[in-house]
Amino acid sequence: MSDARRRRMSGSERREQLLGVGRALFAARGLDGTSVEEIAAKARVSKPVVYEHFGGKEGLYAVVVDREMDRLLAAVTSAPTTEAGYRRKLELGALALLEYIEESTDGFRILVRDSHAGTGRGSYASLLSEIAARVEHLLGKEFGVQGYDEDIAAMYAQMLVGMIALTGQWWLDARRPRREDVAAHVVNLAWNGLGRLEERPALDPRRRARERERRERRQEKAQAKAEKARERARRRQPPPPREGAAPLEA
Repeated sequence: MSDARRRRMSGSERREQLLGVGRALFAARGLDGTSVEEIAAKARVSKPVVYEHFGGKEGLYAVVVDREMDRLLAAVTSAPTTEAGYRRKLELGALALLEYIEESTDGFRILVRDSHAGTGRGSYASLLSEIAARVEHLLGKEFGVQGYDEDIAAMYAQMLVGMIALTGQWWLDARRPRREDVAAHVVNLAWNGLGRLEERPALDPRRRARERERRERRQEKAQAKAEKARERARRRQPPPPREGAAPLEA
């Protein structure tokens, strides 16, 4: 960028530029590992410009964290408010987190790395608690309809959010399988439990129906095969001795 272009940059443009530069540096090195000098050098401005806009690196960091928390919270909590069924809501919530990680990798690294002291928003854990509180409200309603104890909705909300969040942290670096498959497997465990896992989970209900039909056909074939094996075994057994017949001598 030329000196003339930098001089034409408005105050709001300069602020956004510094936020972008700071976001990348904070993601790579954290708050403590980043200096005002590095931010200024990357943005090709003097240190006083950084202080003028944010009062220092802590102020810049606080704005970055606030933005990322708002973005993640909006993405994840919008899914459960849809009119879809509960499985679909869970799928959308898991997918929203993975989409955020994929599209805002630097932002997610910042959220999970540091404690964010002094930002006014707390930690990543407190953000997850905020999300869990919203999920708890929805679960409480459903638990009441189904006749379950509504008081345990808070515990189940923590379980669901924690499972999805921890999987997201793992996927941040793994990036395999693709996000739709990860979401499908998370929901597979949450919805079915270990005892009833789907062999090939999918977000598409039509694919799930086809897989269920194939699984049922395989089970029917296996049961029929087992029944035939039992019948053959029965036929090979000698008939029981007739009542009153003398026992065979050795």
